[in-house]
Amino acid sequence: MTALTIASQFDPRVNALLAAQAGLPVLDLAPGPLTALPDADILFVLPAPKGQSLLATQAPEQWPSRVRWVQLASVGIDYYPPWLFQGPVVTSARGTASDAIAEYVLAAIFSATKRIPEIWLGDAGDWRRLSLGLVKGSTLGLYGFGSIGQALAQRALALGVKVIALRRSGAPFEIAGVEAVADLATLLQRSDHLVLAAPSTPETHHVIDAAALAHARPHLHLINIARGNLVDHAALHAALDAGQLALATLDVTEPEPLPAGHAFYTHPKVRLSPHISPSTDAIVPALIDKFLHNLRHFRAGTPLSDVVDTARGY
Repeated sequence: MTALTIASQFDPRVNALLAAQAGLPVLDLAPGPLTALPDADILFVLPAPKGQSLLATQAPEQWPSRVRWVQLASVGIDYYPPWLFQGPVVTSARGTASDAIAEYVLAAIFSATKRIPEIWLGDAGDWRRLSLGLVKGSTLGLYGFGSIGQALAQRALALGVKVIALRRSGAPFEIAGVEAVADLATLLQRSDHLVLAAPSTPETHHVIDAAALAHARPHLHLINIARGNLVDHAALHAALDAGQLALATLDVTEPEPLPAGHAFYTHPKVRLSPHISPSTDAIVPALIDKFLHNLRHFRAGTPLSDVVDTARGY
C-alpha cells in the first residue's frame, strides 16, 4: 500500500513529528469544525467537550470519500459527532494515558489520606500534630476495569491496598488479586476510595446519583477521572453537605468548565481540576506510537487494534 496521506487536527509542530516518524505526508487541518473533507486516507482527530467540537455537527458532503481510517486521540467516543463512526474503521487511543491517570488518582488518594495541603506550615503558630491516615490496608473500589483501572489496580496492589472492582462485562480481571463485587451498592459500601473509570454511555449517565450515594461510607473519597456525566452533581453536592461521604476529587465535570460561581469551586469537600489527569509530556509520543503501531497493520491489510465499538462507548 503506497501514496497514503494523513490529515491531522494536531498543531503543525506535532504534525511535523508525525510525518517524520510515519514517513508520510501530513495535512494540517485548519482550526475549527471540519466542514470539508481533506484529500487524505487517514484522519487523526482530537476530542472536544460538547459545544466545543472540533468537528462539524453534520457530516461533510460525500463523507467518507477517500478516508479509510479514523484515529481518535482519546479513548471515549462521546466527544465526537455520530457521523464520524459511519463509514471507515475508527480506532481509539486506549492505553496512551492510563499510566498518567493512574498516577493522578494515587496522588489524589495520598493527598486526601495524608491531609495535604492542610499539614503544610505557614507560621510557627500552625505547628501542631495531626493524625494522618494510612493508604496501606485501605480499600480501593473501581467502577470500570479497562486500561485505566488495570494500571491503577497494579499500582494500588503494590502499595498493600485491597482492590475491588465492578465491570460491565463480567469478564475475569486481567490483574491477579482484584476482587469482583456484585453491584454498585456493594462497591460503595466497601470502598474507602472509589474511582469512576467507565465510559460515558446511556447506562452510566448519572450512575452516581442520590440512590447510589445512600450506600456510601461516611469517609468515602469519590474520584472521577472518566466523564462528568457519570455523576449527578446536585446529588453529590447534597450528599457532601449531609456527610454521606467525605470528599470528591473531580477531574471531569458536566459541563466543562463549570460555570462561574458554581458551588464546587469553593466547596471545602471538593477538589476540582481542569480535566488534566492525562496531560503529561508523554501523551503526544504515546499517541504517535499508538498510531504507528496501527499504521503498520493498516499498510499490511491486517486487523487494527482498539477498534471502536460504538455500542460499548469506546
